[in-house]
Amino acid sequence: MKTSILSIAIFIGVFFTSTAQDSANKPTIAVATPSIQGLNITPKICTKIMYLELIKINQFSVYDEFDISEVVNSNPTFQKECFGLTCLTSLGNALKVDYITSGSVDRLGAKIIVSLKIIDVKSGKIYKSTIKEFSDHEEEMQRMIELTLRSMLGLENSKEVESQLAFNNEVITSKNVGRINNSGPRIGYAMVNGSLAEFATRKEDQGGLGVYPGFSMIGYQFEKQYIGTDNFAALFESIFNVSGLEQGQFIPSVAFMNGFRFGKKGWEFAFGPSFGLQKTSKGFFDSDNLYGKGQNHFWTEGEYHAYQKTQDPNLVMYNAPKYSYASILDTRGTTSLSTRWVMGVGRTFRSGALYIPVNLFYSSTKKGGMLGLSVGFNVVKKKESIYSGKRI
Repeated sequence: MKTSILSIAIFIGVFFTSTAQDSANKPTIAVATPSIQGLNITPKICTKIMYLELIKINQFSVYDEFDISEVVNSNPTFQKECFGLTCLTSLGNALKVDYITSGSVDRLGAKIIVSLKIIDVKSGKIYKSTIKEFSDHEEEMQRMIELTLRSMLGLENSKEVESQLAFNNEVITSKNVGRINNSGPRIGYAMVNGSLAEFATRKEDQGGLGVYPGFSMIGYQFEKQYIGTDNFAALFESIFNVSGLEQGQFIPSVAFMNGFRFGKKGWEFAFGPSFGLQKTSKGFFDSDNLYGKGQNHFWTEGEYHAYQKTQDPNLVMYNAPKYSYASILDTRGTTSLSTRWVMGVGRTFRSGALYIPVNLFYSSTKKGGMLGLSVGFNVVKKKESIYSGKRI
């Protein structure tokens, strides 16, 4: 037992002796207060971060703030701004350290620039220095200083952390990316099919439009870009549109779409709901001409009841038709809200500040749809910054 206790005591003694010798062999360094511009972080907090990161690097014997404050408070020269080579060298001599480090942290636009230097106090020259640019994430200041210090001292950094904090124009989440207001007029033409084509070609005395199943379109698109780089953009689009004017019709609609634009050639894909007004009646189509007005004649429920009265004036209870009633488009019917799903694909052609979007689209309903092509133009007047937060 005595032998074990003696062995432990010897081990502890050797450990602390070697640790003290290792610390004594390291060069001494002090952290002077850095210059801070445009940030919320205080110089005192930044100094503490530099102090902690130097300790973790374990290449120096680092003087703490209490060692430094005694010297600074005793000399008015060091109590003012002490960022230059001469002043820092004098402070290092007063502290009797081998090296002294300081620098600056500045916000410039949408990036943070960290510039650090280590001065050899004995020679009065800069021993090491470096500068790094980061994306504007002030909450990650400690990691920024860690990366800068390690880079200055030739130590390897985490590539993942460096890429996450690096200032890069083409990263979508970067705050330096501009956005373009791409709104403008749109014109086009579309062909309808299914129930829409039947409604368009049906005779007017049967509640149809009595027109060709194709419609011109004129409208205006409002576009808002919420994410974007040179090669990608995510857009919110609202399109107000009127169709059928050339055939004496006024068919308004509005679509709200989410779009994605890819590549420098401006390829785009968009999708979203469309809303409009429609008139419908409860009725059926006499596909077998059972009631004598022609094959596929459209009968409303009211017309069918009137027809039965002509067949039997004393009729009290109406007989059900041979066909099932359905809600069918009818210009004589009741107005209601109509909904459609719109998908489109296209490309924006550019000539200087002139943008010409060309899009192929399909608008679908329950039993029909509309396939068309639209062309527009818009002139890009200015670019705006996505980041509109207050700079300090």
